[in-house]
Amino acid sequence: MTSIERVQAAIELRPPDRVPVDLHNFQPAAYATGLPMREVFRDGGLLAEAMLKAWREFGHDMILLENGTACNAQACGVEVIYRDDAAPATGKPRLRSLEEVSDLEVPDPYTTFPMSEILKATRILSKEIGDKVWICARADQGPMDLATQLRGMSELMTDIALGEQEELIHGLLDYARRVATRYAYALIECGGHSTSIGEPAAGPDLISPQHYRKYPWVHERKMAEELKEHGIILHNHICGNTGAITDDFIATGAQVLEVDHKTDPAKIKQAARHKTCLLGNIDTRLLTFGKPAEVEDACRELIEIWKPDSGFILGPGCAMGTETPAENIHALVESAKKYGAYAS
Repeated sequence: MTSIERVQAAIELRPPDRVPVDLHNFQPAAYATGLPMREVFRDGGLLAEAMLKAWREFGHDMILLENGTACNAQACGVEVIYRDDAAPATGKPRLRSLEEVSDLEVPDPYTTFPMSEILKATRILSKEIGDKVWICARADQGPMDLATQLRGMSELMTDIALGEQEELIHGLLDYARRVATRYAYALIECGGHSTSIGEPAAGPDLISPQHYRKYPWVHERKMAEELKEHGIILHNHICGNTGAITDDFIATGAQVLEVDHKTDPAKIKQAARHKTCLLGNIDTRLLTFGKPAEVEDACRELIEIWKPDSGFILGPGCAMGTETPAENIHALVESAKKYGAYAS
């Protein structure tokens, strides 16, 4: 099988020839260029070249393309700080009150920085290797996370806790969903095979399962349904231990769930079997600080749990740290080849 066929089979819950591998490696790839990371993450050509160079070295099946967690926020007018040694970070929020959401417009990804640069990177990768490797072009942050960036984390959490402006909270989440969805369409139009959203602010580490079901879940589900109607595959990533919301996480309808290392792999496999594809969930701290043999052991153990019945893409549980050693990345990729074969 080709990498594209391998990933497609896993997403469709069919057994591939072996477990496919994803690398959430935009930070180490940018770092490996030797250029200041602020330059790479502002330039689609540089970002594409960084991802190409990494793919040529590691030979993974899936490229997860992004420039961090602040792309949509910046496109919507949030202050963003570019750094030389890490991904961009949001600064001062845009909204002083929930009522101001009505003043916001959904940005055009083709003309709005930095979305336009990620589209450029997507086009380059699609042209160069789009027939050889699966490109998951990330639509950046999902409804809940973009909402926190626009409103402010503590401010939105207070709004939710008080429960006095439910309609306006949903209005903000709906706006954030429309931003991510419009961006997702453009990324697929530019050559992405699938798209993804990050929802770290939607997990049990930050909000209760009850509030997750009441707020983020509604809009994640709507986004997944709309994209699916247009034949677009959506990944959903929620940081932390999602055990308390496992069934809801699956019920968003995302065809791929990007699972953090804190989540019990056996329990989520049992719940997700025959329903959705799991991606992950090797600990990024192990990838950064461990030894190749330890990475291999962790991959082998996860493969034993998640490989049965397919629906599994091996990868890190979240974004790899900037200085993740190349030998550990090689150990991750090679483990899928060594232990991940399906019976012919």
